[in-house]
Amino acid sequence: MSRISVRGFAVASATAVTTVGAVVGVAAGQPATVNAEATAADATTIADIPAGAQAQVQTASLTQQADEASTQADASALKSAQEAARKAAAETAQSKKDAADQQAKKEADARKKKELAASRSSERTDLGDLVGKSSYTIAETQAIARQMMAGDQFQCFSNIVSHESGWNYKATNAGSGAYGLVQALPGSKMASAGSDWQTNPATQIKWGLNYMNDRYGSPCGAWSFWQANSWY
Repeated sequence: MSRISVRGFAVASATAVTTVGAVVGVAAGQPATVNAEATAADATTIADIPAGAQAQVQTASLTQQADEASTQADASALKSAQEAARKAAAETAQSKKDAADQQAKKEADARKKKELAASRSSERTDLGDLVGKSSYTIAETQAIARQMMAGDQFQCFSNIVSHESGWNYKATNAGSGAYGLVQALPGSKMASAGSDWQTNPATQIKWGLNYMNDRYGSPCGAWSFWQANSWY
């Protein structure tokens, strides 16, 4: 029989070693009580232990190793399962959020289109009601102007008109002959926008807006020049 070292087996299992000690003691005609640590320290080769005890030691060590490996495998499998569950839950939540965001965007776009269509329809109706009257209030004249230009240009246009005519479409400068909301000089220039230039604020606004766009790029460009020079 080959002499194989069992120093690693000696402390693998206290219960197994005690059993080996008992077997050795019985075989030698000694009492069954054996000190496990002493036995582990003294044992050096399998040849010193009966064949049955060798099998018990090996079985106990292998069983312990198998239990430890199984425990590690179970912990690793549990960790992997938990990580997979967290990932799946996160992906599901993100998918639901994306779907909700897309639906909300579609609904918001639909509302905007509906509101814009309603606003344009209202503006066409209001402008039609205002044009062709025999006289206009300042509020009505301003409402016409708002509908004839971009929203971000109205305030600049209004600033100029307020200084030039105070929103009076019949305003006349006795000294120069300038006339209307934008004080065209001479007033007859506005005939290019319509023959009713003397009585229709919409015609005056159309002419004034074209003038500001052609000369300064926009009403706001005209207002910047007016601020620096007090004329435009």
